Amino acid sequence: MLGTAVAAGATVVVIGLGSGAVDAPPNVPPASVASVELLERAALAAATTPETKVRPGQYAYVKTVGHTSVLSENKAGDMDLLREDAGMEQWTSVDGSERTVQRKGGKDNLLPGTPGRGNLNSPTYGFLAALPTDPDALLKRIRDDAERNHGAGSDSTTGPDQQSFVTIGDLLRNGVTPPETSAALYRAAALIPGVDVVPDAVDAAGRPGVAVARTHNGERTEWIFDRSTARLLGERTVLVEDNAWGKAGTVVTSVALISSGIVDEAGQTP
Repeated sequence: MLGTAVAAGATVVVIGLGSGAVDAPPNVPPASVASVELLERAALAAATTPETKVRPGQYAYVKTVGHTSVLSENKAGDMDLLREDAGMEQWTSVDGSERTVQRKGGKDNLLPGTPGRGNLNSPTYGFLAALPTDPDALLKRIRDDAERNHGAGSDSTTGPDQQSFVTIGDLLRNGVTPPETSAALYRAAALIPGVDVVPDAVDAAGRPGVAVARTHNGERTEWIFDRSTARLLGERTVLVEDNAWGKAGTVVTSVALISSGIVDEAGQTP
């Protein structure tokens, strides 16, 4: 089961979102009521998921299917949009003592990097468990990092609000996240300006759902949830304006979470 798997029929109660919503840039409204309600529903359901007992030396496993896109110049000098398979299985050391193993196309590879405790861009289960569970404090932690790398004076066009939303999405689809951390991440996302709901979305596995989304520079990042359980199904990026990547409506990337869990060794599945 996914680390964000939730019980069916969770009650929607909007509580405890805190007062730490960042000041929205001009013309960017606060998160919509519908998105806050959906995120709170996901948070409540995630918080009631039984916590997995984790021991040092184990691995967090996740399996995904989907695609990413790249632009490639053709012989005529024009750019073609090419779709690349993003399906994989991955084993990440829960305590960061070993390098991450990733399987693509039946081939296993050790990801670059030195084993360690983890960080926002490459989290371990231990790192996730140590994050603040207060939504305000958690968003500050994430946004401070986004501000350093994507704020004023940087070469990034993403901006700290969008990068915070992307970072939270990456952490949530990490596969196995402590229930309290998952709940806090959903509530932290509700504090980000510009977050809204897309009523109908389909993940890379063909599963329909409803999405929490944020649009930036003509691209809409969507987190897709099961309608009845509020379980996170996957994430995709959809163009809302024509650009070099394609026409409005093009799904540039789409990744669906298929399975996850804690295992004793890399190569095992739950």
